[in-house]
Amino acid sequence: MGTRTRKHRSRKKRITLALAPVAALAVAIPLMNSAGAATPNEVSADCAADSDKLENCEFVDVQFKANSLGANERVSPVTNNCGNTTAASKEFAVSTSVTRSIELEDGFTVEGGTKLASSVFEVGVQFSTSEINITRDEKTTGLSFSRTDTVQPDSIAFFMWSAKRTDVSGFLRATYKEAQDGQKVFFSPSEGATSVHVFYPQILKNGTPDGRLWLRNVKCGTPQANGILNSENSIRVEPGLDEGGTNVTDVEIPVTEISQS
Repeated sequence: MGTRTRKHRSRKKRITLALAPVAALAVAIPLMNSAGAATPNEVSADCAADSDKLENCEFVDVQFKANSLGANERVSPVTNNCGNTTAASKEFAVSTSVTRSIELEDGFTVEGGTKLASSVFEVGVQFSTSEINITRDEKTTGLSFSRTDTVQPDSIAFFMWSAKRTDVSGFLRATYKEAQDGQKVFFSPSEGATSVHVFYPQILKNGTPDGRLWLRNVKCGTPQANGILNSENSIRVEPGLDEGGTNVTDVEIPVTEISQS
């Protein structure tokens, strides 16, 4: 994990987080008692809601980890070769997308592209490299192509994906317009903490999201295959590359072979 030296931020109003659904978050976190100092939960809620009580709210980066892997996602329809004793060559339509996301200390997670402002953007751009772009805008970057691959005998097959992200962790610093208990600046969860995470998708210079892509074959008639077929292509929690067990065969596709259609 690297350590970042925090830089002085402009005192111009910045709203780091505007997380949706605000209403759901507000239910879980009581409204701030104006008579007392803001608690860490209240700071999170006010930053999330872009509260009028705030003069400023910033995400302050403390440390980072590049190439952090995201969730294991199934990114193509399932191809069924059950009952056949020979392998089959099949075309797969692969499609996925990546976007920035924020994870607060209490586990409340939201897509980062909803309504983010200057300090999150400023933090992210510091982590661009000669190979990887960290985009400043809120757009979702997609990956979509067709590819022909082999489905093993008596197996189902599909493509899996895990995005590579730069995980920047730190804390929230909120400046209130009115002093509370003699001070205006409060933190969530605390100054110097590393439990607020911003996950920045890593975009290759050719515009393709960086990550791990692999073809997964699963033997028919096994609990793994039955669970996948019964899910009817709905989202499921899937094991990572080479973590599927004896009934599962994974073949990773090099990034150089991934091309947009």
